[in-house]
Amino acid sequence: MNRIDARFAELSARGRKALVPFITAGDPSLDATVPVMHALAAAGADVIELGVPFSDPMADGPTIQRSSERALAAGASLDWVFETVRRFRETDQATPVVLMGYLNPVEIRGADRYARQAVAAGIDGTLLVDLPPEEAQEFRDGFSPHGLALVLLAAPTTSPDRIASLCAQASGYLYYVSYSGVTGADHLDTGSANDRLKLVREHSRVPVVAGFGIKDAASAVAMARGADGVVVGSALVSAIAGSADPDQAASRARAFLEPLRSGLDGLPAA
Repeated sequence: MNRIDARFAELSARGRKALVPFITAGDPSLDATVPVMHALAAAGADVIELGVPFSDPMADGPTIQRSSERALAAGASLDWVFETVRRFRETDQATPVVLMGYLNPVEIRGADRYARQAVAAGIDGTLLVDLPPEEAQEFRDGFSPHGLALVLLAAPTTSPDRIASLCAQASGYLYYVSYSGVTGADHLDTGSANDRLKLVREHSRVPVVAGFGIKDAASAVAMARGADGVVVGSALVSAIAGSADPDQAASRARAFLEPLRSGLDGLPAA
């Protein structure tokens, strides 16, 4: 059982919803990334999604696109991301870390080599937003022997047959995209998303978390009712943008996340 499975088992036993913040590695500065990760864990993050900066982040909206551009300009390579997680693990061995990014950097290294390096750095899972499930077997075969979870995505437009396939293949957790579009948009319909989430959860062998469109405690609570947890990304990236000083960035991250944690903890036990 890796850290992701252990954390969700613990949450299930306690009847709690998972809070999964996303930040872009290297933004708002290289030096701020580890302090921000620790601040998120202290504020109640159950899993941290760490975005791997990429030159063509086609699934991301302007906020995360710009954060990726800033991180790349500062020198945030994949090797640097691995080293960053190693430094985080020096004082936090418990909080699961999932890298979220695009297929190309993984393909360049090969699935087996990437998985070995990721696990050695203390990474627990990888989500590749442009990896179709029909092409995922090679990566699953490369990741699984090393204990690296391949987190898959589902969306409102995903067909029932494909949902069944995703639920059967998923490891770690299944990331449900609550609406069609890019990250950071503002047209979240929690009612229809929750209806869809319930159907997905009925078929999934792993927890299902919902992301896209969650920006504050109210939207987190509304979406969490039908999910095992929620992901917050663009709003958090915006909250810490420009805070190059590590202490300031960490303070802003904690101040942003704590109300979401409190809101989720106010929900009735699942």
